[in-house]
Amino acid sequence: MKMIVGLGNPGTRYAPTRHNIGFMTLEALARHHNLKIAKKQCRSLLGQGYIGSVKVLLVKPQTYMNKSGEAVWEILNYYQEGIEDLLIIHDDLDLLWGKLRFKRGGGSGGHNGLKSITKMLNSSEYCRLKVGIGRPPAYLSPEVYVLSPFLEEEKEVLPQVIQGAVQGLETWCGEGIEAAMNKFNSFQLE
Repeated sequence: MKMIVGLGNPGTRYAPTRHNIGFMTLEALARHHNLKIAKKQCRSLLGQGYIGSVKVLLVKPQTYMNKSGEAVWEILNYYQEGIEDLLIIHDDLDLLWGKLRFKRGGGSGGHNGLKSITKMLNSSEYCRLKVGIGRPPAYLSPEVYVLSPFLEEEKEVLPQVIQGAVQGLETWCGEGIEAAMNKFNSFQLE
């Protein structure tokens, strides 16, 4: 079974923020495949079903970003899955707005959700889908920026970014990380 975790913060206050692009992408993937993310388990909201012929578990940790690793660890243990079939969707300050990057392993890039997951799993060798949100303007701290809503011009193209991410996730499920990297790491907004 493939496990796809979208990172974000629970609650309506955080729903429209850059830090929640993992949740947004996971919800779009679920809608596209008629899956519901509603089951409460292991401090997360879960949805289970198929993407093509591949069984998937969609996960939205409800622990807040900084403790995402606790929920991911609980779910991996409960379902007795390893990290080889785990993918984390998260925002990335170091990627230009709208850029996608699939990757296996690596550092946290200062992302507290990834730090928590790596610490709890005692490994960073899980797959990731990084969704670029760009750097904040000089007058805004990264902490404030990631918890801010998208600008109007960003909102206009957000569906295109999320659609590209969903297509990339479908490729990852069916063909693996290398195929997803080859096809989607050059994704550009038109």
